[in-house]
Amino acid sequence: MSSYNLAPTARFRKRFKAFRKKHPDLLITIDDRLELLRQDPHNVRLKTHKLSGTLQGCWAASVSYEYRIVFRLDEDVIYLLSIGTHDEVY
Repeated sequence: MSSYNLAPTARFRKRFKAFRKKHPDLLITIDDRLELLRQDPHNVRLKTHKLSGTLQGCWAASVSYEYRIVFRLDEDVIYLLSIGTHDEVY
């Protein structure tokens, strides 16, 4: 199975920069989740699920119980859209 390319959007980069400052304790977990996402966006550890409503066509993966990464899957590219709590990203 081939891996995917991660393409962070400008919004994701901005939110991720703030997230790293606020949650330095989660940096290793985030790196692990991003690598899992790159290898297989449907890895069971990510608890990946489709979104609906205004985010229809997007997916969410769990970083931890509280935090999510929202992304869009397009062939072999994963566009990283947002990161944060459930309420921040949905």
